[in-house]
Amino acid sequence: MPLDSGLLVVISAPSGGGKTTVVDRLVGRLPDAVRLVTTTSRTPRPNESPDVDYHFLSRREFAEKIEAGEMVEHVEYAGHYYGIERSRLEALLAGHRYVLAPIDVRGRANIAAAGVPHLSIFLLPESLAVLRERLERRPNAVPEEINERLAIAEREIALAREFDRQIFNREGCLEETLSAVQKAVEELAMS
Repeated sequence: MPLDSGLLVVISAPSGGGKTTVVDRLVGRLPDAVRLVTTTSRTPRPNESPDVDYHFLSRREFAEKIEAGEMVEHVEYAGHYYGIERSRLEALLAGHRYVLAPIDVRGRANIAAAGVPHLSIFLLPESLAVLRERLERRPNAVPEEINERLAIAEREIALAREFDRQIFNREGCLEETLSAVQKAVEELAMS
C-alpha cells in the first residue's frame, strides 16, 4: 500500500467514548487533516448521514469487499461489520498530511498486523458509569446492546497500553481532551 505522504492517526475509545467527536473537531485544528470515513454494514442511526458518518453497505456488499481484498482492515462488532476500504485510505493519504481514523481496538490491531504505518491514541473514559450514560443518550438506545457494548469496553480499556498514547476524555472537558490529543499527534509525528 503506498503510504508515501500522509500519516494515519488512529483514535480509539470504547463505544460512546468520544472518538468520533474528537476526530471531527481535530480536523479543523491540525494542519491539512481529514477524517477517514469508515465503512459499516449496519443501518444508519437517525442522526447519521451516508458518506459523512459512515459509508453504509449491506452485509453482503461488505462481505464481497472483504473477499476481494478491498478492506485494509475489518472487524465484526455487535453483529455488524466495520472497516477501512483500501482505495479510500490510499486516496486520503496521498492528498493530506494527517488522516484521522475513529476506529475500535481490534481495528487498530488489524492495521498494525497489516503493517500500515500509523500513530495510535486511546481515549479513556473517566468511568464505566459515565460511558453507560453516554450510550443511553444515543437515539434508539437498546439496554441489551448497551450492556454488550459495556462488556466490550472493559476488554478494550484493558488493551489501552498497546497504544502510543492514552488520554482521558472526561465528561464536560472536550477542549482539554482536544488539546491533549493535538499535542500528542504533533509530538508523535515528529518522533
